[in-house]
Amino acid sequence: MHSADLEDLRRMLIFGNGGTGKTWLAREVGVIIKRPIVHLDDLRWAPGQYGVARENQLVLSEVIDAGRAEAWLMEGVYGWLVNAVLSRVTALVWIDLPEEECIANVRARGIQGGSEESFRELIEWVREYRQRENSSTSYSSHQKLFDACTGSKVILKSRADIAAYTESIRAMTASSR
Repeated sequence: MHSADLEDLRRMLIFGNGGTGKTWLAREVGVIIKRPIVHLDDLRWAPGQYGVARENQLVLSEVIDAGRAEAWLMEGVYGWLVNAVLSRVTALVWIDLPEEECIANVRARGIQGGSEESFRELIEWVREYRQRENSSTSYSSHQKLFDACTGSKVILKSRADIAAYTESIRAMTASSR
């Protein structure tokens, strides 16, 4: 695992399959480095309307605008949005947990505004991460983004990796005071 330095964390992006803990990690890191978070889900979906996507060009424009800032922390699953800011990313974190662990995490957080049917579809979508083709939310798309990133980058493959990464950032900020 490659550890970033504080300067690398200026423009940080966390991505991975649904249920990996992207939002949790972003919140933890955001508190440590004192940075607000751009949740790509909040830009992608219409507020208060589960499963209603906003217009692609509008969402893309908002992500690009957010990416122009000097410092930011973004998290999400959408490779097409990640790609829009990839050239500005100074630290890329790919959380790549086994699908069954992701599914357990999604089940633990429960239905968040949709129906039982949409929840089952979400579980199946998470399960198909490594098999999906022609999707910016697939493993292969995420691998391409990771490979293309020229900034600091790390793949976290377990809860232990996530905890160690979080602690390394905490230690880095403590030693810089």
